[in-house]
Amino acid sequence: MADENLYNSNPTLDEIVFENRNKEYGAYDLRHQYSKILTKSFLLGTALFLILALSPFIYLTIKRLTAPPKQEVKADLVNILDEDKIIEQPKEEEPPPPPPPPKEEKIEVIQNVVPEPVKAPKIETPPPPISKQLETTTGLQNQEGVKAPAYTPPPPPPSTGTRTSTAEVKPQVSDTQVYTEVEQTAEFPGGINAFRNKVSNNFDTSALEGAEGVVKGEVTFVVERDGSITDVKVTGANSDFNTEAVRTIKSIKNKWAPAKINGQSVRYRFRLPLAMQPPE
Repeated sequence: MADENLYNSNPTLDEIVFENRNKEYGAYDLRHQYSKILTKSFLLGTALFLILALSPFIYLTIKRLTAPPKQEVKADLVNILDEDKIIEQPKEEEPPPPPPPPKEEKIEVIQNVVPEPVKAPKIETPPPPISKQLETTTGLQNQEGVKAPAYTPPPPPPSTGTRTSTAEVKPQVSDTQVYTEVEQTAEFPGGINAFRNKVSNNFDTSALEGAEGVVKGEVTFVVERDGSITDVKVTGANSDFNTEAVRTIKSIKNKWAPAKINGQSVRYRFRLPLAMQPPE
């Protein structure tokens, strides 16, 4: 009884947690046996680690102990019998070389060569100075006579007192041709973004009911010399989109700044990609 009171006076954490609970449940037993299990696991893990670490040394020791003893072989010197010496036969004497042929005596010869004629060097006369050449006519040989200048400069043109200037002629541009490449393109008041906003605000998207995804097409029209828009065309897969896009472009009455070539207004074909989202 005294031991039970002493045990209850210093309860453990497990006793506090599982107070007034079923201690026969597995959780209490696991917590109660935790320290013992941890110690056993540590000792078992240490033993396995030592076995794995020392296994190479143990294997080498066992292999060395079980290895068969080495056998020593005694090698005695063997007397080597002298081989019979080979008796060399005397070489036959070679015949003496034949005597050299007698030298032929050379006949004395005196050189007698006709010398090759050499042309005398040509004496070149240096050309006269430029001042002398302007005084008379030049030729291949000197000749005495009356001096006649070889070149007489033409008289200067009469001065009229007016300066002549070449005026730059600009190529003429056509009034009826529609150009696709110009020096200055046509511009909408406020820029191309302002034109896109007008098209987007005036476009009736109800014409695209039933279409799936974004509907795309390309708008082309001619900006006339006075800034008006003509020949509006739309190429696209959706016919309703094409019709509504033509109507929208024609409804915009703002004048464009016409395109120019050499400073002259020309007709210009404008291209604009267009895409619209159908109503949800």
